[in-house]
Order: sequence, then C-alpha cells, then structure tokens
Amino acid sequence: MTTWKEQLEFDRRHIWHPYASLANPPPVRMAESANGVELRLMDGRTLIDAVSSWWCAAHGHNHPEIVGAIRRQTEKLSHVMFGGFTHEPAVELAQALIKLTPPGLDRVFFADSGSISVEVAAKMAVQYQHSLGFPAKGKLLALKGGYHGDTCCAMALSDPDGMHTLFRQIMPRHYFADPFDFESVRSVYAEHGDEIAAIICEPIFQAANAMRFYPPEFLRQLRRFCDEHGLLLIFDEIAAGFYRTGPLWAGDHAGAVPDIMTVGKALTGGHITLAATVASAKVAETISAGHPGAFMHGPTYMANPIACAAGVASLRLFQTSDYAAKVAAIESRLNAGLVECRHLPNVTDVRVMGAVGIVEVATMPARTDIERVIDRHGVWLRPFCNFIYTMPPLVSDSSTVDRITAAIRELASCAPGPQTADGDFHE
Repeated sequence: MTTWKEQLEFDRRHIWHPYASLANPPPVRMAESANGVELRLMDGRTLIDAVSSWWCAAHGHNHPEIVGAIRRQTEKLSHVMFGGFTHEPAVELAQALIKLTPPGLDRVFFADSGSISVEVAAKMAVQYQHSLGFPAKGKLLALKGGYHGDTCCAMALSDPDGMHTLFRQIMPRHYFADPFDFESVRSVYAEHGDEIAAIICEPIFQAANAMRFYPPEFLRQLRRFCDEHGLLLIFDEIAAGFYRTGPLWAGDHAGAVPDIMTVGKALTGGHITLAATVASAKVAETISAGHPGAFMHGPTYMANPIACAAGVASLRLFQTSDYAAKVAAIESRLNAGLVECRHLPNVTDVRVMGAVGIVEVATMPARTDIERVIDRHGVWLRPFCNFIYTMPPLVSDSSTVDRITAAIRELASCAPGPQTADGDFHE
C-alpha cells in the first residue's frame, strides 16, 4: 500500500493533467473527498471550489440526492448498450429535459461529454442539409472567441486563433464571424453561403476561450438570419446553461430559440460525465426522411443508466429549488466584491453576469503568487491566459462568495509574473 505522497509523486511522473507538461508539470493537490462547496485534501486542508470543478458542480459536491440516485442505479443496471435497448433512467431524463428546454426542442440524443454533444450537433446539421438535397453544405459558421471542446470537430468550431492552433492540419475548416459585428456574419455568408449548413455559438457568454459576454440582440439577429437563409441555429449551452448566467438558459436573455441545443456539465451536477444534444422535430423528421434515414452516430456509453439516473436527480433539484434567486444573490456579491479590482494597475477589465465573475489582467501573476493566494485564502482558483475568474457552485452563500472575491482581489493586485509557453494557464 503506497502513501498518498507516494501516489502524488507517481502522478507527477506518469499521469498527464489537462493542458500540462509531463516534463515540467504544474503543482497538483491530492483530493480526498468533497462536500458542498468544499474540497478536502489528503493533508487535511479544505478549499472552496471557486470554479465548480470546471463549472459542472452546480449543486455542490457529493449532493445526497444525486449520490443516492447513482447508488440505487448501480444495484439494478450499470450499463447496457443503447443500440436495441432503452431503460427507465434514459426515458425519465429525456422527459425531464424536454420540460426544461425551450419550446420545440423535444428530440434528445445522449452523448458521453460536452465535446461529443457538439460533434453530434454538427453532424445533425450537415445530415439535415443533405436530406434536403444540399450535400455541399458541410461547413458551419462559428464565432471568433468561441470554444466548443477538445475533440476534432469541436476544436475546429472553436476560435481558429485560440488554444488549438497546433492542430489546424487535422481539423476541418469552418468559417468565423465577430459576435460584436453582425455585418461580419452577412459578409461570411455572402462568400461561403453555399457551403454553410448551420451557425453555432455559445449564447451570450463565450466561456473557455474569450471569457466575455456579447449583446442579446446578436442572438436575435442570428435567429432571423438563419430563418431567412434556411440555416440551422445551434446553441452550445454546455457552460452557460442551467442558470449560470442568470436565466435557465443563456439564450433566454434574447428570447431566442435554436434548432439544436447542446447541454452538459451541470446536467448531472458534476457527479458523472453526460451530455445531450436536443433538437427540434423539424430537424429530426428531416433527417429521418432523407438518406440513409438513420442518424449516423452512436457512442458505446450512450445513455449510460448510472449517468442518466444522476441527471434525473440533478434536473429535479433545478426544478424544485429557486436557482434564479440563488444566482441573483451570487451576482450581487460578485459585483460588490470585484468592483475594487477595476482600479488595480494590472487589471484591464472586470465582468460579472449571473454566477460568473471575471477579472481580466494585462499579465497573469506568477505561479508562486497563484499558489500562495490559493493556500492563504483556502480558495481553489484556476486562472488561465489573462483571466482570473470564478464560476462558483450555484449553492454558494454570501460568505463563500466573499471569500472567493477576496482571493481574486489579492491575486489581481499581485505584480505580473514571467510569461511562460507551456500552456500552464490554459483551460
């Protein structure tokens, strides 16, 4: 039996972590357990999870209702292939999800992860156009500053000048417009319209790349434009959905309804991986009426019963608790706690929407300062590029949010650190 310190050393030498080097890995902490908004480490310390473990632990960690649902499901059916079978958790989750999604989105495809749900959405759009007799429409129009995941198609739909430039040669080429200039959409379509099947965007909040918000009117214009030109509109709500920006869906800021929507992260409350692509009847029926009729995708772990059971429990929590009020309270505390950062010399902008707080800096503080602030305040932060941000669990109370903003203020006040090229600050 090895000690946790020996395990940590083995990890350092043999296990890759996200966006990290094995030759010069950033420090990692050994997690032992988690509960609510806190992570407990093997050395006995606790940290507030200020980023909801990459924005998925909406209800807090180890929520008893979700854990109970997982436990009960493991005793009945852990997994069965979804080809030729269905099961109660999948049906219940689809029913619950359809009740929450915008009107008209009522055809559900379960995927393994957010990235895969984006791949599914893109394939739906292309197969939809193919079924209508437009086989040349095999490209999508996406937005600069966007991020849709790490798999090949999802990377290709993310900002072409973002973190995935190394892999341009293996990615298909799509087209990009500026979310602050709708004329750029018209211009791209004028040049490449015969190739474009759909427009995809993160509605209102561009998360893991630009960490910025853009105007709701842009979404309304996109909806009208897609209707005028026979394009599908895809909303990637994986990061922004489930009340993260205030309303249930980020698209609700604009009153815009897409033809296809992807959801993930908070779908299971961060307890197990699962995502979904939800489409309109028009999309599903058009695909089914074309050749080959079947939608051509099918993951091995599609609609895993354990994950679906977790999703049912998570959606029940969203339906029975006033998360809109919780997020409004978090937004108020974030605004109050981060306003002072505007006057710091290294800070270029402060942005808050819902349960999202972002402090943009000219240059990121040194790694040693980041580690010191995390340990001093007992707050887990994961800055990247030029963004010190928080997306706390939606159950965070005022004192928790105040501790988070105090840590961010101290980190933002630190002197800029040396620039590195090892990707350490990427998401």
